[in-house]
Amino acid sequence: MTVISVTRFQADPADAEEVRVRHAALVAAIRAAQDGLTEARLGRADDGTWVGVWRWDSADSLRAAREIAPATPAAAEAFALVRDVTAEAIEIVDER
Repeated sequence: MTVISVTRFQADPADAEEVRVRHAALVAAIRAAQDGLTEARLGRADDGTWVGVWRWDSADSLRAAREIAPATPAAAEAFALVRDVTAEAIEIVDER
Protein backbone atom coordinates (compact mmCIF):
# COMPACT_ATOMS: atom_id res chain seq x y z
CA MET A 1 0.00 0.00 0.00
CA THR A 2 1.21 3.50 -0.83
CA VAL A 3 2.75 5.55 1.98
CA ILE A 4 3.50 9.26 2.16
CA SER A 5 6.30 10.45 4.41
CA VAL A 6 6.08 14.05 5.58
CA THR A 7 9.13 15.73 7.08
CA ARG A 8 8.87 19.24 8.51
CA PHE A 9 11.85 21.35 9.50
CA GLN A 10 13.23 24.84 9.94
CA ALA A 11 16.22 26.35 8.14
CA ASP A 12 17.92 29.71 8.05
CA PRO A 13 16.32 31.75 5.23
CA ALA A 14 19.83 32.53 3.94
CA ASP A 15 20.28 28.78 3.30
CA ALA A 16 17.16 28.40 1.14
CA GLU A 17 18.95 27.63 -2.11
CA GLU A 18 21.33 25.21 -0.39
CA VAL A 19 18.37 23.43 1.24
CA ARG A 20 16.96 22.86 -2.26
CA VAL A 21 20.31 21.63 -3.62
CA ARG A 22 20.85 19.25 -0.71
CA HIS A 23 17.28 17.96 -0.90
CA ALA A 24 17.79 17.11 -4.58
CA ALA A 25 21.05 15.32 -3.73
CA LEU A 26 19.33 13.38 -0.96
CA VAL A 27 16.52 12.29 -3.28
CA ALA A 28 19.06 11.10 -5.86
CA ALA A 29 21.08 9.21 -3.24
CA ILE A 30 18.04 7.47 -1.78
CA ARG A 31 16.77 6.52 -5.23
CA ALA A 32 20.19 5.08 -6.09
CA ALA A 33 20.29 3.02 -2.90
CA GLN A 34 16.66 1.93 -2.51
CA ASP A 35 13.72 1.23 -4.80
CA GLY A 36 10.26 2.50 -4.04
CA LEU A 37 10.47 6.30 -3.91
CA THR A 38 7.96 7.31 -6.57
CA GLU A 39 7.70 11.06 -5.93
CA ALA A 40 9.56 13.64 -3.85
CA ARG A 41 8.51 17.23 -3.30
CA LEU A 42 9.90 20.04 -1.21
CA GLY A 43 7.89 23.06 -0.21
CA ARG A 44 7.77 25.91 2.23
CA ALA A 45 4.75 26.98 4.27
CA ASP A 46 3.80 30.60 4.94
CA ASP A 47 5.42 30.46 8.39
CA GLY A 48 8.79 29.47 6.89
CA THR A 49 8.51 25.81 7.78
CA TRP A 50 9.94 23.55 5.09
CA VAL A 51 8.01 20.40 4.21
CA GLY A 52 9.33 17.36 2.37
CA VAL A 53 6.61 15.10 1.00
CA TRP A 54 7.83 11.79 -0.38
CA ARG A 55 5.57 9.12 -1.85
CA TRP A 56 6.60 5.47 -1.45
CA ASP A 57 5.25 2.37 -3.12
CA SER A 58 5.05 0.61 0.26
CA ALA A 59 5.75 0.92 3.97
CA ASP A 60 8.54 -1.64 3.51
CA SER A 61 10.32 0.63 1.02
CA LEU A 62 10.07 3.59 3.38
CA ARG A 63 11.31 1.48 6.31
CA ALA A 64 14.30 0.23 4.29
CA ALA A 65 15.18 3.77 3.20
CA ARG A 66 15.00 5.04 6.78
CA GLU A 67 17.42 2.28 7.78
CA ILE A 68 20.03 3.22 5.17
CA ALA A 69 19.60 7.00 5.18
CA PRO A 70 21.70 7.75 8.29
CA ALA A 71 24.75 6.20 6.61
CA THR A 72 24.20 8.22 3.43
CA PRO A 73 26.52 11.25 3.15
CA ALA A 74 23.75 13.16 1.33
CA ALA A 75 21.46 12.72 4.36
CA ALA A 76 24.11 14.02 6.75
CA GLU A 77 24.70 17.03 4.51
CA ALA A 78 20.99 17.76 4.09
CA PHE A 79 20.16 17.49 7.77
CA ALA A 80 23.21 19.55 8.79
CA LEU A 81 21.39 22.66 7.52
CA VAL A 82 18.08 22.12 9.32
CA ARG A 83 16.63 22.05 12.82
CA ASP A 84 13.39 21.14 14.60
CA VAL A 85 12.85 18.12 12.36
CA THR A 86 9.67 16.06 12.67
CA ALA A 87 8.65 13.16 10.48
CA GLU A 88 5.57 11.03 10.03
CA ALA A 89 4.37 8.31 7.70
CA ILE A 90 0.84 8.30 6.37
CA GLU A 91 -0.73 5.19 4.87
CA ILE A 92 -2.92 6.13 1.91
CA VAL A 93 -6.29 4.44 2.30
CA ASP A 94 -8.23 6.26 -0.41
CA GLU A 95 -7.33 8.25 -3.52
CA ARG A 96 -9.67 9.87 -5.99
